[in-house]
Amino acid sequence: MQGILLFAHGARDPAWARPFEAIAAQMRAAAPGTPVALGFLELMQPDFGVASSALIEAGCTQLQVVPLFLGAGGHVRRDLPLLIEQAQARHPGVVIAATPAIGETEVVTRAIALAALDLARGHASTAGAGA
Repeated sequence: MQGILLFAHGARDPAWARPFEAIAAQMRAAAPGTPVALGFLELMQPDFGVASSALIEAGCTQLQVVPLFLGAGGHVRRDLPLLIEQAQARHPGVVIAATPAIGETEVVTRAIALAALDLARGHASTAGAGA
């Protein structure tokens, strides 16, 4: 069984996690048979190790890690491979792979561009945005 681990940075303010939690919830609703977990690099729980272990304990033998970062900076290029390596060492029978950073996909850059235009023109709803 394949699980999806959403990987985000983390912050001191708990409200910062809301959009990421919403993404995870929407994914679970869209694919109810696919386990989805959210793990953070720092400052928030669960961290990457806890989240990956939870998916594996739920029966996942493959994990697809999706970095919820706009670009592939140091956290995606350096920290994430190390976290995957550590998880792989703890769970040698599990295949763990990562996708490119979500912000580097055309669908996301297009969506952000359109949303930015709507915001700048005063057309987008900001209800629930917490801004």
